Amino acid sequence: MGDSSFLSLPAMQTSPQSIVFTDWDGTVTLEDSNDFLTDNLGYGVERRKWLNQQVLEGKWTFRDSFMDMLQSINTPLPECIAYLKQHVKLDPGFLAFYTWCKSHNIPVIIVSSGMTPIIRALLEDLVGMDAALDIQIVSNDVAIDDAGKWKIVYRDDSPFGHDKSLAIKPYANLDPAVRPTLFYCGDGVSDLSAARETDLLFAKKGRDLVTYCERENIAYNVFDSFADIHKRVKAIVEDNSLTLEQAVAQKEIL
Repeated sequence: MGDSSFLSLPAMQTSPQSIVFTDWDGTVTLEDSNDFLTDNLGYGVERRKWLNQQVLEGKWTFRDSFMDMLQSINTPLPECIAYLKQHVKLDPGFLAFYTWCKSHNIPVIIVSSGMTPIIRALLEDLVGMDAALDIQIVSNDVAIDDAGKWKIVYRDDSPFGHDKSLAIKPYANLDPAVRPTLFYCGDGVSDLSAARETDLLFAKKGRDLVTYCERENIAYNVFDSFADIHKRVKAIVEDNSLTLEQAVAQKEIL
């Protein structure tokens, strides 16, 4: 692969040996901001959970179900963000993990089906401006009309609205001589497109991504918090006490 292709990938600028891709809502944060808005400012939890099940069963696309959820929210976007800042909390292990990654030249990339203005505002609030500027966000956008009504602007035309695999594949397809080890962390139905794309998948315990991986026979490591992910990634890339192959075969993080 030529230098131009290599250098066009932002996370490759420092020639890292590993890259961590992660979902945002319900993974880096304890609460899913979009679910939280739907449950409290939209049509509520019952239909939202029903739609998640429809996506898992292949009866609705994530794109259509997510649009359905967001259209039930009539609160202006600035008020939504202020509301989320009051309620959304950071996974207690994320900041320490990010700091360790930063010190070991391991880029952390947020790949989200959420919306950049919301993620950016919460990230600045939860981890600080320096970290927020350092962490690349690949997500959907928002359009606001003259009346203040907002709607999601999907990143692509896929059934996901944002096919997360498209953000990962350029790194996965690099020449083996320069290709980093790729990790992905996720929890829900928005992560289905990314589940097969990295070398090691972390799926949050008790969430829909675990259900999907079990059904589709996709290897994963189950985690409760980023402290678990930190422990396993460190064992692989720094301590050399665990090979990638061993990690893939060991679902539970001890």
